[in-house]
Amino acid sequence: MSQRKKSSFPAATESEEQQALFEWARWYSMKYPELTLLYHIPNEGKRSYYTGKKMKKEGLRAGVPDICLPVARGEYHGLYIELKRTAGGRMSDKQKSWLEDLKGQGYCAAVCRGWQAAADLILGYMRLTANDQIQYPYIVKT
Repeated sequence: MSQRKKSSFPAATESEEQQALFEWARWYSMKYPELTLLYHIPNEGKRSYYTGKKMKKEGLRAGVPDICLPVARGEYHGLYIELKRTAGGRMSDKQKSWLEDLKGQGYCAAVCRGWQAAADLILGYMRLTANDQIQYPYIVKT
């Protein structure tokens, strides 16, 4: 019985996964021009006390998903993705709650592990037609 060797390379960081996804989206925007609307919601990161307090007053909310595609497809108003690295990283209760609440408001909301899973979800989403629902293992059920 053979054992799989552990990779000597560390898993990509969430930032690296996200950069790869946006690079992929730039290429795929030739096929789906709506992908130029894909954007990151900069909700994470360390900040000074002053900056954090100011950002909260400006509307910063804990748990908001990382990525938004404000394009309606199928029965959905748009797509939100919480992107996690392929190894490590866990969902907070606030992140889970946001995804559930967004789903309840008619959005497709999902957590994806790695940029490739997010790209696969986006492609499936872009192919939806009227009244379709996306079948994806990471869709948050409400």
